[in-house]
Amino acid sequence: MNVSETLLRALRAHGAGEVFGIPGDFVLPFFQAIEDTGILPLYTLSHEPAVGFAADAAARSRPGLGVAAVTYGAGALNMVNAVAAAYAEKSPVVVVSGAPGAREAGGGLLLHHQAKTLDSQWRIFAEVTCAQARLDDPRSAPTRIAETLRACLVHSRPVYLELPRDMALAPCAEAPVLPEPALDPQAVDACADDVLARLRAAASPVLLVDVEVRRYGLEAAVAELARRLGAPVAATLLGHGLLAGSPVLRGTYLGVAGDPDVTALVEGSDALFMLGVVLSDTNLGVSARRLDLRQAIRALDGEVSLGHHLYRDIPLGALVTALLQRLPPQPTTAAPASRARVVGGLQEDDAALEPMDVARAVNDLFAATAPMPVAADVGDCLFVALDIEAAGHCAPAYYATMGFGVPAALGIQAATGRRPLALVGDGAFQMTGWELGNCARYGWDPIVVVLNNGGWQMLRALQPGARFTELGDWQFAAAAEALGGDAVRVRTRAELAQALRAAQARRGRFQLVEAMLPAGAMSPALARYAAAAGQRVSARAANAKAATSSATAAACATAAAPDCS
Repeated sequence: MNVSETLLRALRAHGAGEVFGIPGDFVLPFFQAIEDTGILPLYTLSHEPAVGFAADAAARSRPGLGVAAVTYGAGALNMVNAVAAAYAEKSPVVVVSGAPGAREAGGGLLLHHQAKTLDSQWRIFAEVTCAQARLDDPRSAPTRIAETLRACLVHSRPVYLELPRDMALAPCAEAPVLPEPALDPQAVDACADDVLARLRAAASPVLLVDVEVRRYGLEAAVAELARRLGAPVAATLLGHGLLAGSPVLRGTYLGVAGDPDVTALVEGSDALFMLGVVLSDTNLGVSARRLDLRQAIRALDGEVSLGHHLYRDIPLGALVTALLQRLPPQPTTAAPASRARVVGGLQEDDAALEPMDVARAVNDLFAATAPMPVAADVGDCLFVALDIEAAGHCAPAYYATMGFGVPAALGIQAATGRRPLALVGDGAFQMTGWELGNCARYGWDPIVVVLNNGGWQMLRALQPGARFTELGDWQFAAAAEALGGDAVRVRTRAELAQALRAAQARRGRFQLVEAMLPAGAMSPALARYAAAAGQRVSARAANAKAATSSATAAACATAAAPDCS
């Protein structure tokens, strides 16, 4: 066994199902080992950002790790943004980068792909990963691999492994699978008792769920916890799709941009139990009235805080298990009438398309056949996706990087074997839509709906009247056949419904539906979200201006010079 085989076996043992990558000279020995051993299948894409997005989506769509393998410098540095998105949104991605060998590194010459120093890449990835290891010694490599992969799963964040090319085939022992970190049972008990006392004393406890619930496989346990507590559940924007179909779920919390009933439920709670909630502006920055986080119960990143109490080293899963042990089972009750509505019933006529027509048409399709997993990009397609009843949602709703949707759909199909539907805007499709050309090699056949309004619509909403948000007409459907797929451009509701049914019926080739929308058309949720965000920005600017004016006036009052203006 060599270092490459040791690494591949360890990746498989920790739940990896495949490797996404792009080869390059420093990583060629590792790629050859992937191909020769067959331990994990290898899927090569066309551009490193897409490799990172595909590995991220694979990690989100099933338990275990996503893996992205690239070469040193030009490959790895080209993937930093995708890894940063995975770090921000707590996705367990393993980055494997080739690197110069010891003899090359000590040759006295600058090496191709080198930036400032040979360690520049290492330092950059230390900013967007939770653990790093350099596999430059076959004796220590098994332990380093085991520790790094365990950190990836425990923290549910990316890690970085650097493999010098002269070490890839060096003899090496097998890597162990390390146990999860030991817990202090007394600390877990004390924390659970404290949380339960707070929830029982509340008049209106509410559970707010986010990505950690899915990352640690806790959806069923959290739904049962809510049922036993008799407490409703709302999901954040980033956690949309969690507990789908559960009677305890009321909808997705979007503050002033969302369902008023869900907003009132969350913001009116006197014991808001936040399970794995990322405290970001996209999740909480558009609240109708700012949430008082001091009164909330927050369980995130292995810590639980409530009031002035802070419990460290309490994983979310351990807390949920301890709470369930303290609560007796409850009889099943009927679903509450206030569950989130699902839009549907598209009127198939010759009316021009609006964004919400896409949600209605997709819901009608899923109701007639079966729900599909949905990968959504950012922009209005993200908000349209909120109204789609899917078999799993995958979107960069916090980090908000463009270009995620298409490679994410490829990652989902590679990792799960399930056919996905991708929702992307025309701006995002320009970035990574061309990765669809790889589908024919691997038998992937996603359905891709491009919301084409000739511009970056979300930026139009945030910066009305700007010409730099315009993109023109790129005729995406016309390029599909050359990429190995089928496509149609639609402008009416009837055409959209017919195109989706035809796309669902065709298998073996990707299907592209280019939905032409009027410039300026946007979903109601995006309109409300943009208005709320704009008001926040204006309020901060006004406060800053007032503070500056006050400071200037105070300085002028005490200045010796009289001409302060």
